[in-house]
Amino acid sequence: MNDIRRTILWVIFGFSMVLLWDQWQLSNGHKATFFPKPEVASTAAPAAVSPAASNGVPTATATPAVTASPGQVPTSAPNNAPAATASPREKIEVVTDVLKLSFDTEGGSLVRSEFKKHADFEDSKKPLILLDQSSTRVYVAQTGLIGGDFPTHKTPMQFSGERSLKDGQDQLTLRFESDSLNGVKLIKTYTLQRGSYAIGVKHEVVNSGTNAVSPQLYLQLVRDGNKPAGESAFYSTFTGPAIYTEAKKYQKVEFSDIEKNKSEIEKSSPNGYVAMVQHYFASAWLLADGIQRENFVRKVDTNLYAVGMITPVAELAPGQSKTMSTQLFSGPQEEKVLEALAPGLDLVKDYGWLAMLSKPLYWLLDKLFGFIQNWGWAIVALVLLLKIAFYWLNAKAYSSMAKMKAINPRIMEMRERLKSDPQKMQQEMMKIYREEKVNPMGGCFPIMVQIPVFIALYWVLLSSVEMRNAPWIGWIHDLAAPDPFFILPVVMTLTTMLQTALNPAPPDPMQAKLMWIMPLVFSVMFFFFPSGLVLYWITNNILSIAQQWVINTRMGVPPQFNLPKFK
Repeated sequence: MNDIRRTILWVIFGFSMVLLWDQWQLSNGHKATFFPKPEVASTAAPAAVSPAASNGVPTATATPAVTASPGQVPTSAPNNAPAATASPREKIEVVTDVLKLSFDTEGGSLVRSEFKKHADFEDSKKPLILLDQSSTRVYVAQTGLIGGDFPTHKTPMQFSGERSLKDGQDQLTLRFESDSLNGVKLIKTYTLQRGSYAIGVKHEVVNSGTNAVSPQLYLQLVRDGNKPAGESAFYSTFTGPAIYTEAKKYQKVEFSDIEKNKSEIEKSSPNGYVAMVQHYFASAWLLADGIQRENFVRKVDTNLYAVGMITPVAELAPGQSKTMSTQLFSGPQEEKVLEALAPGLDLVKDYGWLAMLSKPLYWLLDKLFGFIQNWGWAIVALVLLLKIAFYWLNAKAYSSMAKMKAINPRIMEMRERLKSDPQKMQQEMMKIYREEKVNPMGGCFPIMVQIPVFIALYWVLLSSVEMRNAPWIGWIHDLAAPDPFFILPVVMTLTTMLQTALNPAPPDPMQAKLMWIMPLVFSVMFFFFPSGLVLYWITNNILSIAQQWVINTRMGVPPQFNLPKFK
């Protein structure tokens, strides 16, 4: 029996090390050693991909219903687009209290977004840039019309409006207007609000021709398939397109699935949104419920992907016009803000399969921050409250461990006496457990019940953008960044070792060694984890040690340190 347990433990340990090594290889740009994935998109910088030439939407076909497919969203200018306009192409820079944006007069697209209140991942002195159109990155928001040779995101437009939000001003309006193409003119009006990352976007479609037209409006986000700069080597977060509908809820799409044409999404719906998601930040096109739309994901070019939606404008008779109101969100994943903007938008803050536990934990953490005004101390307070909530479960676990520790000398003597007869040793061990009314698994079950809660809290701390640039004390100026002096990880390792030493040593020497090796191995990863996560584990360890110490003392089992014996 002991041999089987030992084998299983070594298999788990070995497999964990294999997975850890593979993740290390991938994070450093190498192929996985043991579980290689087929190469999909090039990871080279998209310098050769000019968004002006290939950011793609349709060669249009006139259809009154929403029948356009992603392939129709054009990758080049319409055939009858004018070769030149009176005004040359330019980038329009617009500034609010929280944003610095760049719009391209070609198509009136948003091609750069800079966040004044969020620092860059790699250089905290620089502001974070999300949307970008440069030699190394492509991430832009585009709209246009299909259903004919109508204005698209490749069509030259005239700009009018103010370029900065002045003191005392609450909103800023920008207008981009195209010339008439095939009798259809497109006017885009962006409305920026003070303190907001959500931009109102109105698309006014005017039929100035002599024939009825049935254009369709497309909204898309185009991004390269590269991971964000500063991504950790020791934990992975999702980067890629996402689509939400009431019927299928939140649907993440891997870039590799788009590459292989394996993406499974709800293609037609009367509600929802499309988004590009990465750690802490997201962009999304929002359209009001009740408007039918076709959702799509597609490959635009080498290492360039799009997610979007297509919706009918209306059949417009000559002289008629129609305005479609949409919203473009491009900002941090602040849960309360996302919930207020659109149903399901808060899901871009991805808690995974433990969302039902993570959301109330975040709510409680946010409430604690409201009282304490320090995210670090709010984390400490939350772990303390969880420990109080699980006190009796932990008490049962530590009581069981204390009983095991009390009979451990008897077990060790018996093992030494019967080491030549494993079968009789096992029988004698079970007899001792029955006589002493000790359940060797009694310390495991109460802890297993708590594991999902603490994993959920892990994802809350890992996913919350509020931790970025949030100070705690002294040298910890950013709870989302690793400890610059590795003080917290060292404390984490020491508390883990102390907690291990207080636990009863397993009778099997191999299990005893493994009990020490595993915590030490996983403690190494915490040297590269965000400080907030390490603080959470340290607090949990210290409270667990204190509770274990008190329970052992009450039961008459003096706390003792079971140090490892590696021979």
